[in-house]
Amino acid sequence: MESVPSKAAQIIISVIPIVGIVMGSTVIFFYLLWNHKQRIKIIEKGTYKKSDFDIDVFSILSGLILSSLGVSLVVFFLIKEGFTYGVLSGLIPLAIGISFIIFFILRLKFFRQ
Repeated sequence: MESVPSKAAQIIISVIPIVGIVMGSTVIFFYLLWNHKQRIKIIEKGTYKKSDFDIDVFSILSGLILSSLGVSLVVFFLIKEGFTYGVLSGLIPLAIGISFIIFFILRLKFFRQ
């Protein structure tokens, strides 16, 4: 005889992810709201300092990390399963990493003075 969970248990199990998504969205919303208000107050006081972000270092670092991760995943899945849909889990970060590296090279060539 099969053990079928009750209707109440099935409803509770289906509601848990929905509640989690709603609560997570609420936390993210209030974080963004309070962070925005904090920046507005800092700008009004005149103590705002723009943070320096080096896009060149970010693009080459993330490009190298994602490319090496993608290559290792592609090789792993090719050895393990052959050419199946699992290889996509390595091709996606590989393509993004190569795009970051291409962006870095193009930025050095054409947008530097």
